[in-house]
Amino acid sequence: MKQFARRVEDFVCDKCGTHVQGNGYTNHCPSCLWSKHVDNKPGDRQSTCGGMMQPVAIEQKSGKFIITHKCEKCGKIIRQHANDNDDMDTIINLSTNPDFIFGK
Repeated sequence: MKQFARRVEDFVCDKCGTHVQGNGYTNHCPSCLWSKHVDNKPGDRQSTCGGMMQPVAIEQKSGKFIITHKCEKCGKIIRQHANDNDDMDTIINLSTNPDFIFGK
């Protein structure tokens, strides 16, 4: 069973420098879609890895986008729902890039 610890945290994206206002469910940058490996379980901030999580795939399920991230440091893969404030042009651009779709 998943245990989720909600944390409202603002952050600056390590990839693109965007200032992100967290809402307790924010887990990636809405501008570039990159994330950071900080959790072992959602929201616990217990991971010591700290690697950058590259968006490697986007799928659409029941009208919602799901982003798959892969840690560049340890290889962990995490799937996360896209947020309403995510840049739709970035989602479209990345989802139509063959290298992105296959995680190359």
